[in-house]
Amino acid sequence: MNAVSRRLFGALALAAAVFAAPAWAQTSEGTPHLLLTLPAGVVDIELLPALAPQHVERIVTLTNQGFYNGLVFHRVIDGFMAQTGDPTGTGMGGSDLPDLPAEFSGATFGRGVLGMARAQDPNSANSQFFITFADASFLDGQYTVFGKVVSGMEAVDALKKGDQANNGQVTDPDKIVSAKIEYK
Repeated sequence: MNAVSRRLFGALALAAAVFAAPAWAQTSEGTPHLLLTLPAGVVDIELLPALAPQHVERIVTLTNQGFYNGLVFHRVIDGFMAQTGDPTGTGMGGSDLPDLPAEFSGATFGRGVLGMARAQDPNSANSQFFITFADASFLDGQYTVFGKVVSGMEAVDALKKGDQANNGQVTDPDKIVSAKIEYK
């Protein structure tokens, strides 16, 4: 298959996924956005139900339950990513909901892309997610992409960084002040 055919096939597959998105994601209100209020400002994240409907549904559900309010960015590696979503703050916890099956796509991990964190098993994502600071295309096809920052990335850049020798574990980490879903 040549490059043009691959792009056309990819565009058709994405269009099919958009029309197959769950009803909650295709509201007359618009596209779901996750708004994270961080110590340095508000981050507006467009969620991508066409790429990962189950992961977006999970984030919407947990956010609407208040799950993310007050959680820390427990792992922040300068030049790579900032990770949150663990109620224990250790990187080992998750929600009470069952783990999710992977929803890998052709989307690439560039600056400001959200991916679901997981254990060794690709089908072990639950509540933890990360935001990339820079190109991390080496993660493509290994982690589920479910959103992208559309404004406020400077608030993510301002998060306290962890020691790379300690896998980015942050001492006295910054918290999510509040998280909410809006449709735009």
